Amino acid sequence: MKKHIVFILTICLFAICVSAQDKASRKESVIYVDGNGVMRWSDTKKEASFFGVNYTLPFAHAYRAMGYLGVDRKATIDRDVYHFARLGLNAYRIHLWDVELSDSKGNLLDNEHLDLLDYLISRLKERGIHVVLTAQTNFGDGYPEHNIPSVGFSYLYDKCSVHSNPTAIVAQEHYLAALVCHVNPYTGFAYKDDPVIVGFEVNNEPCHNGTVDETRSYINKMLEVLKQAGNQKPVFYNVSHNRSVVEAYYSTKIQGTTFQWYPTGLVSGHTRRGNFLPFVDSYYIPFSNLKGYKQKARLVYEFDAADILYSYLYPAIVRTFRTDGFQWITQFAYDPIDMAAYNTEYQTHYLNAAYTPHKAVGLMIAAEAARTIKRGENFGCYPVDTVFGDFRVSYKEDLSELNNEEKFYYSNDTRTYPADINKLRSIAGCGSSPIIHYEGNGIYWMDQLEKGVWRLEVMPDAVEVSDPFAKPSFQKKVMRIIYGSWDMEFHLADLGEHFHVTGLNNGNSFKSEVHDGKISSLHPGVYLLKRDGVSMHHFWTASTFWKNIKLGEYVAPQISKDSLFTVVHHPNLVVDAGKGLKLEVIVAGDVKPDSVIIYTDKISFWSDKNPFIKMKQVGGYFYRAIIPASELHEGYFRYNIVVCIGSKRQTFPAGVVKSPLDWDYTSTTLWETKVVNADAPVFLLDGKDDYANLETYSLSDWCFTKSKVIDNAPMEKPTVCISFDSKEKRPEFFVHKYIRDEIGGRMGSLSRCRTLCIYAKHIPETLQAGFITADGYTYLAPCTISAGNVIRLPLSELKQANTAFVPNAYPVFLEKYFYPKTKIPLHIMSIEKLELSSQGKSGDSLEIGSVWLE
Repeated sequence: MKKHIVFILTICLFAICVSAQDKASRKESVIYVDGNGVMRWSDTKKEASFFGVNYTLPFAHAYRAMGYLGVDRKATIDRDVYHFARLGLNAYRIHLWDVELSDSKGNLLDNEHLDLLDYLISRLKERGIHVVLTAQTNFGDGYPEHNIPSVGFSYLYDKCSVHSNPTAIVAQEHYLAALVCHVNPYTGFAYKDDPVIVGFEVNNEPCHNGTVDETRSYINKMLEVLKQAGNQKPVFYNVSHNRSVVEAYYSTKIQGTTFQWYPTGLVSGHTRRGNFLPFVDSYYIPFSNLKGYKQKARLVYEFDAADILYSYLYPAIVRTFRTDGFQWITQFAYDPIDMAAYNTEYQTHYLNAAYTPHKAVGLMIAAEAARTIKRGENFGCYPVDTVFGDFRVSYKEDLSELNNEEKFYYSNDTRTYPADINKLRSIAGCGSSPIIHYEGNGIYWMDQLEKGVWRLEVMPDAVEVSDPFAKPSFQKKVMRIIYGSWDMEFHLADLGEHFHVTGLNNGNSFKSEVHDGKISSLHPGVYLLKRDGVSMHHFWTASTFWKNIKLGEYVAPQISKDSLFTVVHHPNLVVDAGKGLKLEVIVAGDVKPDSVIIYTDKISFWSDKNPFIKMKQVGGYFYRAIIPASELHEGYFRYNIVVCIGSKRQTFPAGVVKSPLDWDYTSTTLWETKVVNADAPVFLLDGKDDYANLETYSLSDWCFTKSKVIDNAPMEKPTVCISFDSKEKRPEFFVHKYIRDEIGGRMGSLSRCRTLCIYAKHIPETLQAGFITADGYTYLAPCTISAGNVIRLPLSELKQANTAFVPNAYPVFLEKYFYPKTKIPLHIMSIEKLELSSQGKSGDSLEIGSVWLE
């Protein structure tokens, strides 16, 4: 598209960019902020509540990725906005990449980025989704790639000087005025007059390293520019950064303040596991007593449970935000469907209705929580607040749940019954419940159109191929979409057991009459379900509008035929001898395998009687087998899993399209499980490889850790020396290891353990050791080295302690600990993480070897 520059001559001219159509638009309901800092609708004066996502396709890496993949960007926007509607979102926020929208003087560029933003806003408007625009990011557009050279003004300045440099400020004035006066050709409205746009945030995470007066002066200049440009919408400002000048924010006429929350840290480089509900129990704002705080609306511009695939956290986060009075809550960031298979945009975030279905249903439930939980409503402290109103969250079930008279949503298998099955009008879920049995793992939506008539939408299945939070690449998929066909069985009073099924989406010619409540081999798509004998009051067709969709609309990734299977298996690291071993595996492909078998390393090409164990399909893609105790001897149990279809064999973990019995099978890769005597100690840390799984943290704002593995062979096993350096006077240091993999196969032995043992050559004076459990609670005891360089801590001496929020949450002013109010005794069977912690001094070090229970 040909580029040209829109130049704003003087601030005085900004007020004339109001068209007659814009004036008419003012009659529509818009958002205003009352004197108590509450966002309200102009027509009804009722409180507003918004929940949604950030989504960056018009800009930066997402924009470029669509080019790499050869995808129509507007078509992708259409697909994603449809899913926004299906997930019940009513809010969208994005920080605009000003480096892609402006020149060096702040003039607005009429280019493809702006066109895509306009198009996106128009499509959101059609679905009833409101918008907050953050005008500036003030950094490059490269991440995760290198920055692309730009003519934009902020590309010329450091982020911490762009708000203080006089020339840069003039450029921002031009840019802000031009942006709000820009007329969207798809809607006919200037941004400042479009009712779908709630308001404007001046900039994303500004860096103010000057004085309070200088910060206040900058904000007032931006407010005056927007006013002179004719903007009457609320203007918001970020206050979760630059705490030293926070007083300035509340002494200006901004109408709302914006916050972020990343309670599980950012960029761990791997999927994090554990119970993080204590991490989201409260959102502490230390400056909430400042004058003017209560007169500003509160918005969450970005939040996420980063590096996590769990589905239980989003509603709990929203619960806490609503308790603290937030009315706008937007997750960061939703992955465009056409690149979500790779998760390249933001390595630490991953969310898409097709590719992370369980997490997406959790988001849908969070959207309902944002709308129904009253502002300021309090539900107590964890674990009491895992049930709040019509909502429930559970780490152990990895479950978010909404259950009221009309809606029943669940993010995973649930045994909960609907509150009133006779009044039920809307269902959304993954997995099975007492009213729907389904073995696929994609989302399904079930909505009553009228009595006895329902719309059913079923998404394809998503199977994890590799860790979605590891370093990304377009050469490495993290999720695979599979169009599995599964039986779907209904127990709905309004539908009954005898009903008719008709395909609605394009190309779906499915028709069936059901007599036992079960649709056999249902393929992903959209269907109309009508109870037998019902006379419809409306003529429901694919083109019928219903709420903010058409009935026949359907969006899913394209079918990509793949003759290979995906196998996901997590072997037990260690098991007790003398007991059978349960092996579970996910086997997913475009067709169902004929069989799945296990070969051990004892097979021989020359033998005609190689033993094998056949795995049994236990539901969906899940297969299971029990290895007899007679096969498990002290040492190592090594095995392959072979997927068979016709004459073809595919062997895992190598993934080779051959059988281990083929003469030219060359792979030596096997899964292995260590088999030990049931009386042997339960090792939690042992050997060089284990040290790579240690995570080191500090609760100080600045910390440096250095680890060095020391090989003490041949006399001793290796040790690891971890040194800590910090600018804090009394820094707090932590070493964590997730140990559930080590103990999962030794639960019988674990139940008999009474002492935690640590081989240590050097420890800080204040070292404590213990565990974090599945409840998210921490139990610690002080350490003293005794004979043989061994710390021996009786489990009875471990006491309930505060749970540290590590890695550090953002923003950094939040509480550093969860302070439990409910006493829960330590149950050794529920331990999940090993913790070593110290409140010491900079320069402290820790040198340890093996850690075990006996």
